[in-house]
Amino acid sequence: MKLKQFLKKIILKGAPRWVVLLVDIAVVLVSFVAAYIIRFNFTIDFDVERVLWQLPMIGVLAWLSFLIVGSYKGSVRYTGIRDITVLLVGVNILLTLMIVGTYPSRKLEFHQLFWIPLSIIYIHFLLNIFFLVGSRYMFKALYKEIKSEIQLPVNVLIYGAGDSGLVTYEAIHHDPKSEYKVIGFIDDDEHKQKKRIDTLKVHSLHEIHAQFIKKQEIDEVIISIQNIDAARLLEIVNAFYLQNVKTKIVPPVKQWIDGNLQVGQIKEVKVEDLLGREPIVIKNDQLLAEYDGKTILVTGAAGSIGSEISRKLSTYDYKHLVLLDQAESALYDIQQEFKRNGITDFTPIIADVRNKSRLAQVFEQFKPDVIFHAAAYKHVPLMENNPYEAVNVNVRGTKNVTDLAIKYRVKKFVMVSTDKAVNPTNVMGATKRIAELYVSCLKNTAQTKFVITRFGNVLGSNGSVIPLFKKQIANGGPLTVTHKDITRYFMTIPEACQLVLEAGAMGDGGEIYVFDMGKPVKIYDLALNMIFLSGLSFPEDVDIKITGLRPGEKIYEELLANDENTQPTYHEKIRIAKVSPIDIKTVMGKIVDLVNLDQECDGECIVSKVKDIVPEYISNNSTYEALDKKKPERAKITL
Repeated sequence: MKLKQFLKKIILKGAPRWVVLLVDIAVVLVSFVAAYIIRFNFTIDFDVERVLWQLPMIGVLAWLSFLIVGSYKGSVRYTGIRDITVLLVGVNILLTLMIVGTYPSRKLEFHQLFWIPLSIIYIHFLLNIFFLVGSRYMFKALYKEIKSEIQLPVNVLIYGAGDSGLVTYEAIHHDPKSEYKVIGFIDDDEHKQKKRIDTLKVHSLHEIHAQFIKKQEIDEVIISIQNIDAARLLEIVNAFYLQNVKTKIVPPVKQWIDGNLQVGQIKEVKVEDLLGREPIVIKNDQLLAEYDGKTILVTGAAGSIGSEISRKLSTYDYKHLVLLDQAESALYDIQQEFKRNGITDFTPIIADVRNKSRLAQVFEQFKPDVIFHAAAYKHVPLMENNPYEAVNVNVRGTKNVTDLAIKYRVKKFVMVSTDKAVNPTNVMGATKRIAELYVSCLKNTAQTKFVITRFGNVLGSNGSVIPLFKKQIANGGPLTVTHKDITRYFMTIPEACQLVLEAGAMGDGGEIYVFDMGKPVKIYDLALNMIFLSGLSFPEDVDIKITGLRPGEKIYEELLANDENTQPTYHEKIRIAKVSPIDIKTVMGKIVDLVNLDQECDGECIVSKVKDIVPEYISNNSTYEALDKKKPERAKITL
């Protein structure tokens, strides 16, 4: 019992180097005796006393050989091809030393005690290779076996018996640190079912019933199918959720480290995997040239979008990066992140886009070539109750930055807008639409190229539904959904920011770029999926509560990413909105009047002026609906 505990300690913590060296020498000595026995037809018809005198010499030569190559320095439990190669070099050195060392005895009849026939030496060489390599892998297997006794393995099925599934199996099988034990495969292809892979059976999904899962003690299913359809992925996740089996997924090949899958890369299925569309990746060499040697200003640089734009820009060969935001703590976090990553050519600036004189100081100091304007208020219910602040930041702030861009001859200005600016039903969306109008009015009026990019909700952004649901699940629920039919377009933050950078490079000025974001997602379904992915059940563990639409909220959002209202660009996922002509002089005058309103103007006064500028703005579930009833009904204007 004590010996077993000692072996466990040695194997799990790693044997000392001297122990590895002694074991290797012992294996060499045993192989030497075995070589004699094999040479004499498995009899002891040889001079045993001479062999015993030769053993110390062989031990010394083996010690010198392994000392030269350092084969004992490697960790036996993680033995790999490189370790075996070093070991083989040591065996070859031992062979050479034995031939040279015993030459005088064979040829000159000098010290016959150390006379060793060449046949024995070569048999010994082959046995050394077999036993030394075999001992390494034996101890490696023993390590895994003892570890499995101490730490129970996680029994898994690999969903997918194709190339990706085989790579996943190999990664698990050859990783000594892996806690997974593969029980079998699952595949939808009938031609693969019933076959075996390394003795493991390929099952159909129908075979994986409750009795099978209980008998095999299945803990998890690893989905290893490249480019799996999101609907199929959700179907698989839900099927195993009902069986109380966790699901994980293998990342795309392009995310594998140096083209090799690591067990640590197998991850939980995330809500991003269930978006129902392929993630959009834009590759454009023009981006590198567009920002090469430029001074770039990012407003709202501490926010979800602004910070990711800044991160992506930091990888380009720019001249200087100016990060501007009024949020001190959040900007400090970005500053520290950049410093940790070795980024030095940037300056964080605490400033408010509402303060034009302060902005002018920044422009005067840095003279930016390119501006990404991401600073904005975006929370619909809050802005519905604070229309003055919505106008002040979203409209006045944009006007301040654009006016200074013209004054300081900025080459390109890229505005970050929102799908809520299309046929707005709330103050936030309407003020963003006015900001778009002001930027559009500046087309062809200065050397600055003004570009607008418009997209939907981003996963994980500040105030988005995903972090809210995560907090609500952590608190035991319920998850709050405003309407069972409410739908939204979703994209990841990196995708959104890549679009902004692409628009900056693509735009010639005056365009509103919209994004083909695929199919909209029902928020209610999203809530259900997040409950499932958390390993919980609905409604037993976490319930969903319908709270009713919030002020200014609408059930469906619009992007205008269709052939009727947009025109294509060179990228199939990016389109340009067809805009109706506007009376620039009239619109500009109304916007100037709006931003010059003082705080004494109440919400109804402000919103009525907003509606005058944006005629398609029809309030929904808001106190400002009364303003619409005072005017004749009109059709939506899609801009």
